[in-house]
Amino acid sequence: MAKLQISLKGRALRYLSAREHSRMELARKLSRYAQEGDDIEALLDTLEAAKLLSQTRFSESLIHRRAHRYGNSRILSELQSHGIDAESLTDIKADLASGEVARAREVWRKKFNQVPANAEERVKQMRFLLQRGFSHRAIQAAVKGGDEDTEDS
Repeated sequence: MAKLQISLKGRALRYLSAREHSRMELARKLSRYAQEGDDIEALLDTLEAAKLLSQTRFSESLIHRRAHRYGNSRILSELQSHGIDAESLTDIKADLASGEVARAREVWRKKFNQVPANAEERVKQMRFLLQRGFSHRAIQAAVKGGDEDTEDS
């Protein structure tokens, strides 16, 4: 029995039904299966026109998946690697900035939940948050420990 050949559009829809993809990411995945005469860019344009492929939805999805674990610079870097345009990145950066300190505190709380006792521990905690892509301002606030919201009564 002959193996059923999935069309390029069918494959694209299968990928998009699993999760949001960036245009660049979907093009890369589809290029593995493209045959002579297949126009991936035209297919992607069609998918965007039909609102099945959306950079905005992809960005929101990635931010939702990453924001509870990573800082702004890590999220923005990942979005940039997926081909999100500079104007959108500027808007996203402004939106993310307001909650970064709270996210850094939550990540710090889950990992350490204890104010560093000495300089060595402080450096370790700061390095951890820095590797997660948090800004120095957010790291400073998180490593200081408890804030008004978390004080035990």
